[in-house]
Amino acid sequence: MRLSELHPIFYHARIQQKVLFRFLANLKERKRFAVHKELATTFPFTCKKHQSLLRRTLGNSDPQLQENKITNLKIATSEINGVIIKPGQTFSFWQLVGKTTVKKGYIEGMQLSMGEVKTGVGGGICQLANLLYWMTLHTPLIVTERHHHSFDPFPDSGRTLPFGSGASVFYNYVDLRFYNPTSKSFQIKVWVTDKHLKGAIFANEEIPCSHHIEERNHQFLKSGGKNYRQNEIWRKTIDKGTGQMIQEELLIKNFSEVKYPIPHDLEIQ
Repeated sequence: MRLSELHPIFYHARIQQKVLFRFLANLKERKRFAVHKELATTFPFTCKKHQSLLRRTLGNSDPQLQENKITNLKIATSEINGVIIKPGQTFSFWQLVGKTTVKKGYIEGMQLSMGEVKTGVGGGICQLANLLYWMTLHTPLIVTERHHHSFDPFPDSGRTLPFGSGASVFYNYVDLRFYNPTSKSFQIKVWVTDKHLKGAIFANEEIPCSHHIEERNHQFLKSGGKNYRQNEIWRKTIDKGTGQMIQEELLIKNFSEVKYPIPHDLEIQ
């Protein structure tokens, strides 16, 4: 057993240590992060647009937590909206959003931590990280840091993306980062409407390729008295001019414990 698992004081001390280490590392690398924003203009070429529902049925969770999440998302999106990722720069979720504090207006929302559903100030903004990660997969931007939850907390309800295609964030060392290896600049726009979290990634020049994401080998299975879910996320890169596939790659291989009863109509291996 790890020392951080013996008592909460050790757990919180370990978190503070990781936060400090990441803060010091960020200081050394601060010049490479994308921070410049342009709100009045939008780049002319659309790479990817996406939206996700703000309110979904999430097991027996308190619906008020989803309303609180919307408040948190409005604050977080305002910190990211309009950011420009120039050639050679890296996007960092936490470098832009910063710590989610009550002083900034964040309130209690739902968080997933250590295999459990909990609440915490700023909870729910993982939905923004999910949106950003999904859109990034449809661009030439290279994901350099991405984390995912080790468990599946809720049954599918209103899910439009493949299982396991999201991103987990926890200030500041569990980050979402992607790098621009191209000679083009990219712009992110994200905003909240009455029903959706919406986003788009634009480029200042035409992108010659398109990217298509698909799920493969999805199944539920039982092992050691527990239920699990697994799948694979693949990406195809297509030349827009010829329509030919340039590359096919496995991006993610998921295997997570399921925390809810498996519906009877789903086959378990």
